[in-house]
Amino acid sequence: MNLSIEDIPYCRIAYLRQVGPYGQNNVQIMEQLKGWARSKCLMDDHAIILGIAHDNPELVEPQNCRYDTCIVISDDYCIHDDYITKGFISGGKYAVFLICHTAEAVQSAWQVIFHELFTCNYQMDETRPILERYKMEVLKKNYCEICVPVY
Repeated sequence: MNLSIEDIPYCRIAYLRQVGPYGQNNVQIMEQLKGWARSKCLMDDHAIILGIAHDNPELVEPQNCRYDTCIVISDDYCIHDDYITKGFISGGKYAVFLICHTAEAVQSAWQVIFHELFTCNYQMDETRPILERYKMEVLKKNYCEICVPVY
């Protein structure tokens, strides 16, 4: 697992929210968003998909956990579909963990990233969300990223 620090810029997003246990439902909502994005010609080599798990399942009942699957959109892109929500990511300083894009590697990464931050003397900024980031150029190499806001 590779760690780097990156200043992620503010960006607009289009997203779908899933409420319920994390896991297979997240995959389904991700596929639904990607289908919508393909129909709008947004899934090109520069597309960035984000996953945002809003709740800690150790603190929130699984049926109440919120997961947003998002695609970064341009500032001038207009959303005309009622079931797609628009929003933004405020950006800022993030610790970016590059990991293999497998369920096992992602699950393993979640177990060690907070210890790794502590070891490197970074503190998590809990006012901003953790991002699972899927850049097309990184996915083609079979990797994805977990981006943790830090200060």
